[in-house]
Formats: sequence, structure tokens, C-alpha cells
Amino acid sequence: TVKNGSYGNFQRYLCKNCDRTFNDKTGTIFAHSKVALRKWLFSIYAFLRFNTSLRQLQLEIDVQYKTIYQRVERFTKALDAPSIDLVGPVEIDEVYVSAGLKGRERDARSRSRGLSTRGRGSYDQDKPPVFTIVDRGTDNRYVIPAKSADESTVRLLLANREKEPLTVYTDGFRVYDPLNEDDAFEREYVVHGDGEYADEDVHVNTCESHGSLLRPWLSPHRGVSKDKLTQYLRAFQLRRKLLRKPGREALKHAIKATL
Repeated sequence: TVKNGSYGNFQRYLCKNCDRTFNDKTGTIFAHSKVALRKWLFSIYAFLRFNTSLRQLQLEIDVQYKTIYQRVERFTKALDAPSIDLVGPVEIDEVYVSAGLKGRERDARSRSRGLSTRGRGSYDQDKPPVFTIVDRGTDNRYVIPAKSADESTVRLLLANREKEPLTVYTDGFRVYDPLNEDDAFEREYVVHGDGEYADEDVHVNTCESHGSLLRPWLSPHRGVSKDKLTQYLRAFQLRRKLLRKPGREALKHAIKATL
């Protein structure tokens, strides 16, 4: 590899083996962008650290909305899916978020704004469940969207475990009841409907605390398409890892997560 001129403010290189050129942005989420790199770094930092909406970022760096939307989407798509490896004991709980067909409803009738259907939400009702898992053994926390809150989903989320039986703390939701009859799990639970929220170590308070941060994270974006929900949740997970890091270190960690 040898130096071969420049590309804007960036050094360009020539590969002698294939005779192709590349620069420092090639192969990254910043490739083929004429917007200054410092503006994109600012946008990613503000998006994660301060939960800044895309509309506000558009104004801050003075670009078209489509430009900032596509670049942030490339950033969130580049984030790896969390690898769940449970040590235990484990808390698991679910929260339901509003995520519909944002960006795909122009030719369809507006959805009803009346009273919502009673009961738990679902993917088809534009209220998909998001499971929160807290591994007390490693202090890892996972936020995983699902199409439904059912037994098969719960078993899939708890499948990667280091040992059996795995101690699982839940609330009284009946979808967790089949774990009682499975030798691979030791389920203990509290029934919120009976006013029971904690019995020594048996509770899902950590899950509920972590899940309570999810809706404020989604709120500035004025509704998220359920097709894009996974991407926003991966950014939410990354944000927690950056929470205690100083600014420059947090930004480096965020960029490395996309490489």
C-alpha cells in the first residue's frame, strides 16, 4: 500500500495488489459522504449521549433531513446484535412500546386514535413487547424486541445458559408458568396484582428500572416504525455502556462498535 494523493481532507492510498484506491473513511459508515467528518461525529455523540432527535440534529449540522436520517440509520444498522450468554440468576420482564408503520402510511387510512384495545399489546396491534433481561451474575442487561409475548419467545431468550438449572425471577404473568415444570429452570416469582413486589432476592425491580428508561429514549423520535425498532434498541443498549465514560472515550467506543 502506498500513498496516492488525497480525497478532500483525507489521505488516499493505492493497493498495489488490486490497483484500487481507498481512504480513511472507506468501509465505514462515513464513506461517500461530503459532510465534514466532525459533523457526523458530533451527531453520533449527541444522538447517543443526549438522545437528540434527528430533526434537531438536522438543524445543528445544517443538512437535509434525509441526509441525517440515512447516516444515523447506517450507524444503528452497523451495531451488532447482543449475544446473550446467561450465568444467572436472571430477571426477565416485558414492556410494551408504541411502534407502528411510521414512514409507510401515506397511502393508507390513518390509524384510529380512539381508545386502545384492553389487554397486552402485540406486534400486529402496533404495540410490540420488548423483553428486558438482567443477568445478576454478570450485570449484563439485554433489551430484545419480540413479535409476541409467549412461551416459545421466553424459551428462546433463555436458551443460551451456562448451567442448569437456571434461576429465573419473574412476575406473575402466566407466559412464564411453563418454566415451573421444566427441570432446566428454577422459577421464582412475585405477583404484582396481590401487591407483592419483592420477597428478599425475588423481584424484577432491576428489569423494570431499566425498562422504564426505554420509553423516554424513544419519545424524542415521535414514534418509531416497528421495522426499525430493533436498530433503536441496539443504540439504547450501546448508550448504557457509554453512560459512565468521558466524552472522547465514549465517542471512540461508539465508533468502534460499528467497525
